[in-house]
Amino acid sequence: MSMRGLVHHIDLTVTDRERSRLFYDAVLGFLGYRRSADYEHGSDWDREGEPFHSIGIIEARGEGAARAHDRYSPGLHHLAWTAESRADVDALHDLLRSIGATVLDAPADYPRYGPTYYALFFADPDGLKLEFVYGTTGG
Repeated sequence: MSMRGLVHHIDLTVTDRERSRLFYDAVLGFLGYRRSADYEHGSDWDREGEPFHSIGIIEARGEGAARAHDRYSPGLHHLAWTAESRADVDALHDLLRSIGATVLDAPADYPRYGPTYYALFFADPDGLKLEFVYGTTGG
């Protein structure tokens, strides 16, 4: 299989790197990532041996640093990860509740997205919408 065109890494901008490190340590740790580096401005988490192998956070700077995230403005709307099962989705939901994270929509079936689409929607400390989904999309 060619690796050409696969996502190499994603960096997310955050307002408080320490607060976000705790959140992403929990969520990304659950998903099989491990924090691989800390920098003055942020951190990276890697999944060794995977084509999509790095997610990072970078602390916001400059004029827009205090502006709240708006997923309906140009930029990232949301980020979704694939779950192994419905129970996997439910387990992340339990973890999110245990750390006091914002759950936007608890695990549920979403037949409008596909016949077996089961997902959890949640937000990071800056309001970035995240999703954990099991199943397939229609189409």
